[in-house]
Order: sequence, then C-alpha cells, then structure tokens
Amino acid sequence: MSEKGKKSRLTTAFGIPVGDDQNSLTAGERGPVLMQDVHLLEKLTHFDRERIPERVVHAKGAGAGGYFEVTADVTRYTKAKFLSKVGKRTEVFARFSTVGGEKGSADAERDPRGFAVKFYTEEGNYDLVGNNTPVFFIRDPLKFADFIHTQKRNPATNCKDPDMFWDFLSLTPESIHQVTILFSDRGIPATYRHMNGYSSHTFKWYNEKGEHFWVQYHFKTDQGIKNLTRQEAEVLRAKDPDHATRDLHEAIKCGDYPSWTLKMQIMTPEQAKDYRFDIFDITKVWPHADFPLIEVGKLVLDRNPENYFTEVEQAAFCPGNLVPGIAASPDKMLQARLFSYHDTHVHRLGPNYHLLPVNAPKNAPEKSYQRDGFMRSDANGGAGPNYWPNSFNGPEPDISSREPPFETSGKADHHPFTHTNDDFVQAGNLYRDVMTDRDRENLIGNIVGHLGGAQKRIQLRQTALFFKVDPDYGHRVAKGLKLDVKEVENLAKMTQHDRVKATS
Repeated sequence: MSEKGKKSRLTTAFGIPVGDDQNSLTAGERGPVLMQDVHLLEKLTHFDRERIPERVVHAKGAGAGGYFEVTADVTRYTKAKFLSKVGKRTEVFARFSTVGGEKGSADAERDPRGFAVKFYTEEGNYDLVGNNTPVFFIRDPLKFADFIHTQKRNPATNCKDPDMFWDFLSLTPESIHQVTILFSDRGIPATYRHMNGYSSHTFKWYNEKGEHFWVQYHFKTDQGIKNLTRQEAEVLRAKDPDHATRDLHEAIKCGDYPSWTLKMQIMTPEQAKDYRFDIFDITKVWPHADFPLIEVGKLVLDRNPENYFTEVEQAAFCPGNLVPGIAASPDKMLQARLFSYHDTHVHRLGPNYHLLPVNAPKNAPEKSYQRDGFMRSDANGGAGPNYWPNSFNGPEPDISSREPPFETSGKADHHPFTHTNDDFVQAGNLYRDVMTDRDRENLIGNIVGHLGGAQKRIQLRQTALFFKVDPDYGHRVAKGLKLDVKEVENLAKMTQHDRVKATS
C-alpha cells in the first residue's frame, strides 16, 4: 500500500502500466493469442529464464547477514584494517550449505557443510570459504572434479551409487581422515547453528613490518555442538528436508541470534620449516597441543534475507578475495580454488556478478578498468579511460597494498606427495584417543550401513584402509560387513598398488 492507502500499480519491467494480468490478449473470446500481448511475452520470457545454473557443489544452502566484532588485538600478526582495533565491527553475509547434494536435497544428508563468510571491509570484500570440518578428502586439485563426480549420480542410472562413492575413496588413501570424520557422529550436524566452521586451508597473515605468519581459522559455535544420528537423520529427511534452513531463519526471526567465536592457530615460518606434518596439506590438522587456539573475534548473524534468491542464491564467495594483511598459502587445493570459484561465478551469474548487491563491495567501491559484458548495471566507468597506464586521472595501483614477497624454488614437475604414511596417523589418533566407545560404535554402524551397498571387492579395499588406521577399526568394519578378517589384514599389509591390483 502507498502512503495514501492506495495499492501500488502493476507495471511491466519498464514501468508501463499493465491493464489486465489475468486474461491474455486474443483474437476473439476463444483465441488465438496475439503476438502483440507484450506483457504476456515479457512474463513468459522472464519465467523461462528464472533459474540460473545450479551450483556444481554447495547447491543447497541457507544464509543470513550480521556482523563480525574484533575482541582481541591481533595487529602483531596482520595489518588487515577490519582486524585493526578491539571492538571494531564489520558487516558480513554468511552462507551455509551441504556439499554434494542438489538444490532440492535434504538438509540432513551425511555430507560436509559449507561455511562461507563475506566481510564487507573498508579495503574491499574479504571472503572466507570453508567447511564444518578442519580437513578435506583430497589434497591435489587435479582430483577434485573426479571426486565430486563420485558424490553425485551414476551417469547411466542417474542414482546415487555407493560403488562410485567408495571406489574412489578406497583408491585415495589420503581421504581416510575426512571419511572417519564424515561417518562419525559429527557427520550430520543437527542445524547450521550447532556446528563449527573451519578455514581448513592454511592462509598467510602479514603485518605492517612485512613479517608473515601461517594461520588457520576456527569458528566455534556458541550454541554448542549438536549432531544427528543416522536414525534421526532418516526421519528428518522424510519429514522435513529443509529443517536446517528453516531453523536458521526462525531463530533469527525470534531474536535468538546465532554466534560463533573466531579462534586462530598461528605458526611462525621458523616453526613451519621442520614441522612433523606438511602444514599446507588440507588432509591434516595442526594439533592444538602444538598450536593452541587464540581468540580473535565474534561472528553474529542477526538479519534474515529479504529475498532468498537475491541474497542467498546469488551470493558468490571466492577465496581469491583477500584484503591487505591476508594472503594465500602454497596449499595446492587453495591455489586452484583461487581460480575456480571466480570462474564458476562468471559462468553461473555472469561477468558482472560483482555488481549484484550481495556481492558488491559496500565499503570500498569498485574502481577498475573492466568494462561491458552481460548485466552491466552501473555507469560502466562513464567517460573515464578503460586502460592503464593513462594520464586522465584514472585509478592507479597502490604499492602499499602489495603482499610481501616470499621465496619459491624447485623444478616444475608433477610432484607426487611423498609422506603417504602420514595419511593414517591423524585418523588413528582420532579413532583411539578422541572418540569414546559409543562414538566408535556409531562410526562402525554408519560405515557398515553405507559401505554395505558397494561391491565386495571395494568393501575389502576400503576396509583395509580402516585397518591401516587402527587394527580394531578394520576388524570391526570387516565383521560388520561379514568379510574375511584375515583377508582384510593381508590386504592392509600390501602396498597401495598391490592392494588395488588384488581387488580389481
């Protein structure tokens, strides 16, 4: 209703009044429809294009706005301005998601959860794109497309396929740490509010002096951790497939604003040189005993989107959006994501997706020489130059925002990872030292229930990997699947090459 109490007038996309929105313009009472009904044609052409391409991963998600507040002085580690003062607040938009499922999939799937935060800083947008687990399945991006294909649908049947799922994982031993987490009680968060978020990757922070540090982010939920058992998840998938999306929206609507405490692990370059694990290997964690968590700030979500499509579906996060004081590390997976995220957004939303309000840098307006392209909705640079260098007062690079240099060396080659024995160490520590008897019982039950749908040869190969993590782990899975325990033990003693050969 307008200020005068009158209803607003329906118009076309170009503001022209619409006289009838119920009856098409036809030749006579029974038609046919006339081409000159431009309102009908506009509605149909827009409707035909309402669905933008679905995200390849993280298709199903929920989001909310809020703020991040600094609670500790970290200026000795980074010169990022949004982290420069205790008490400073920065507007944010966050999106949570399941990874493998389609947009219509259930929120209660056994799947990692995406945890992405966009900080609208005065130096441009900073995007932190992580998951609810501190590790990942693979450490080389050349494997990523293949891995995701195995989590999707069989190309022949168009159904989820346990053979595809476990075949790839059993041929990729580095996945065993994440697999153990995924099939533990942590594998299905109860809601998006009751899970942690992690950078997973290592990043580089650097200060005003040019000193740098390696860091990892941990967003610890202030609501407490809550997870679903596989039985509870099965009920929810049928009863309310959107339960987590609904939960986030309703909590914020009721004023029960979810929050997370950001804590960091920080390592000096000297500590990194001879550390017992490769600190850039995303399949590993940094033990807290070696690098305790340091509190940095608080993330609070207190605003629901006014329109899901505009803010959540069109939200585009990119790990390459890094502000001065924060930089990438040599992590191979991260290096590929710096390219791939931006590339997929250009495909899904168009070359000017950065102009969409949810993605636009609110506190540091864009000043670049990129012009034209689909959906250019601003002044397109006006009459200013579209090249650099120029002598017409166009924006120029700021040398103070450059990242400090770092040394690289070595031959350009396809280098294999050399510390493959490390793949089983942390998964073993998790199984033996962190999990309770009940945790281990649930883990085995979850694995047996899912792996039981795969071919026996794949079951044997995967169970041998569990045995290499811990003999008790392998024995219990083997018994649950009714496999020959001795055969599993023998496979575990083989090299990966021989094990694959024996089970092919």
